[in-house]
Amino acid sequence: MQLSVPPFSELLANTRESAIHLEMRDDYGTNPRLEAWQRGERVDWSDRESWWHPFHQTIADTVARGVIIRRARVVSEPVSEYIRWEHDATHGNIAAGEEVRWLPRSQATGFLVPANDFWLFDGNLLRVHHFAGDGSHVTDELSTDPDTLKLCADAFESIWQRAISHSEYTI
Repeated sequence: MQLSVPPFSELLANTRESAIHLEMRDDYGTNPRLEAWQRGERVDWSDRESWWHPFHQTIADTVARGVIIRRARVVSEPVSEYIRWEHDATHGNIAAGEEVRWLPRSQATGFLVPANDFWLFDGNLLRVHHFAGDGSHVTDELSTDPDTLKLCADAFESIWQRAISHSEYTI
């Protein structure tokens, strides 16, 4: 039986210790912020009001409660245009309190990873993201299966240990 997927903000509100996020795609489709970046528009990071979104506030509120939020991205090199933009936009994630690391796909050989991106909340609730081939989001599902939780947690930790901190990863 598939569990109903509550909003992301609700999942984080119920998180007490940790939330980890693994991203493994080189393209997640388009969005207005990416399109603006492609036109040459850049974020003025000194003007927080212009870029701070509800997502950032949700992350900041969660981190303020003592929850550790880590995000690892496995990327192909040379990186796609989407990843270039994402690397630039990651300043917002860091400012909100996330820890972010990057792992070149060429360094990901040697350990198994799940086929889908995911969030794992407190090690006991998994939100799996499903995407179409063009990078557009299709659906999410939740899992509490102990074997799947362990596989995803172990995969994330393997990647995290090998990955490069955002401040040191250059594209």
